[in-house]
Amino acid sequence: MNWEHAILWYVTFLVSVTVHEAAHALFALLGGDRTAYRTGQVSLNPVPHIRQEPIGMVALPLLSLYVNGGNWCFGFARTPYDPIWAYHHPRKAALMSAAGPIANVVVAAIAFAVLWFVGRPESDTTEAVRRIAGTFLVLNLILALFNCIPLPPLDGAGVMKGLGPSARKTFEAIEGLPWITIVTFVVASNILPYLFWPVFDSVNGWLPYPYRP
Repeated sequence: MNWEHAILWYVTFLVSVTVHEAAHALFALLGGDRTAYRTGQVSLNPVPHIRQEPIGMVALPLLSLYVNGGNWCFGFARTPYDPIWAYHHPRKAALMSAAGPIANVVVAAIAFAVLWFVGRPESDTTEAVRRIAGTFLVLNLILALFNCIPLPPLDGAGVMKGLGPSARKTFEAIEGLPWITIVTFVVASNILPYLFWPVFDSVNGWLPYPYRP
């Protein structure tokens, strides 16, 4: 077990998912739905998000780190919302869905800026900063791209439902299929590498000193 790497990955996961879910909760509140606000999730404090989904935020990430020797982790979280509100305000609900991936893009952009300004890894300090920023860059690109896949219950499907009544009916029908969450995870996991690596290679190519995961 690479404990240093494992701790970095878990902390990065916890921060990145908290930002993602807090963005959902904030835009729901701005759109008139106070459901997530009542659970305390309009916050960058990870505790309310962990309380909402302890398995996805703690148990599964730690288990995945243990299984793969601390090299990466996987997990999930959720932000509750009022489906009646979403039905009557599809555009606001779509914006709420988009807010999570957009927040991850913002975090990835900050990580990119840090890598840009730090530059060449000339000391242990700059190497440590590059490793932290690089991990944030990689994980937030993964979260943004994965969640943009338009399959329920991912955020991409929530955005598509806001396009109109016909799109909403189609995606609601898909949501009613048995085992749809598991099917989505398997399909999206196979699609993700084809999305992630071209984007990461392009973004990494803009850096004066590319990051090596």
